[in-house]
This record gives sequence, C-alpha cells and structure tokens, in this order.
Amino acid sequence: MHHIHHTEGIILGSKNFGEAGKYYSILTRDLGLILASAQGVRKMSSKLRFVLQDFAYLKIDLVQGRDIFRLTNASKTNKLEQITKRPETFEIFAKIALLLRRLLTGVEPNEALFTDLLNGLFILEKTKPKEELRNIEAIIVLRLVNNLGYIGGNGVLQDFIKSPFEETMIFEASKNRRTILSEINKALKETHL
Repeated sequence: MHHIHHTEGIILGSKNFGEAGKYYSILTRDLGLILASAQGVRKMSSKLRFVLQDFAYLKIDLVQGRDIFRLTNASKTNKLEQITKRPETFEIFAKIALLLRRLLTGVEPNEALFTDLLNGLFILEKTKPKEELRNIEAIIVLRLVNNLGYIGGNGVLQDFIKSPFEETMIFEASKNRRTILSEINKALKETHL
C-alpha cells in the first residue's frame, strides 16, 4: 500500500510525454520541488486536464514511486487565478518559476520558501503600476535566494528578508532597489548555475 501525500503546490512548468501523459515540476509546501507524472491527462476525457495547468496553485495528492511522484488527484484553491491573465504579472511569475527550477534540486522541504513565494505572488497579483511590479519581483527573488542560504548579513536588506511579506515593502524597495539587485546578482553568481 502506497502512502498518499496531501499537500499544496504551485506548478512551475510541465512537459508532455507519451501519448497523453505529462511531467510536472511542482513546488510543494511539504516536499519542496518535485517532479510528478500524470498519465492520460491530455485526453479530452481526463478530469484533471483543466486543473493541472502551468502556474496553477492547487491542492494535490501524490504517491511516491521509485524515481518520480505520481499525481493521483488535484483540485483548485481558487487563488492566484488572475496572475496569469495579465501579461506583466505572468511574465514575472514565469521568470520566478524558471529561476526556482534552476536553483532547487531534489525533494527537500522548505516551507519558508513556499510561504514567501505564495505571499509575494498574492501581492503581485493585486499590483498594477509597472514600477511596483519590478519592486515586488526584486523582493520575491531576494527572499527566495535568502531562503536557499545565498544572502549574507547585509544589514540594509534585513527588513526585506525577515519582516512579514507585506505591501508596505514595495515603497521601501524602490529606495533600496540598487542594493537589492546587487545582492541578488552576487548570490546568483555564487550558485554557479
């Protein structure tokens, strides 16, 4: 008997396999980044066809196989559904998803990273002005890279890293944008990825 993992996850990307299957990169709350398969999901008769979409935030059930997880069920959370409908927010979400797929390897739970990403995406979804979108993107990436252990003890950035992720940070980020971006670039360079 296989253990079923019940968790929340954000689909960061997918690719087709076989006649009707798909592989999904999913950042989960409880397991970290996983690769999961869904057989027959591209068939018109599949009940998961319209639920398992890239960049969706879902409740999912998984069974761990030898090399890969298998998606057994998924349902919408009815959150983050507007973020992909606006080109500006979709572009930022896609870049963050690509960065996470690049930086994360193996199944390693990181609930702080998941929570920071989720909170950042909630704020991103509601934001309109372009300058504010860029600041939110910078804060999200800074916090993600920090959760992975790449940010040092820069005192100026501690408020952006340690404080609860709230909209008030957007205004402070514009004043410290150059420092934030410099620290992110330095951290990404250190990853050698």
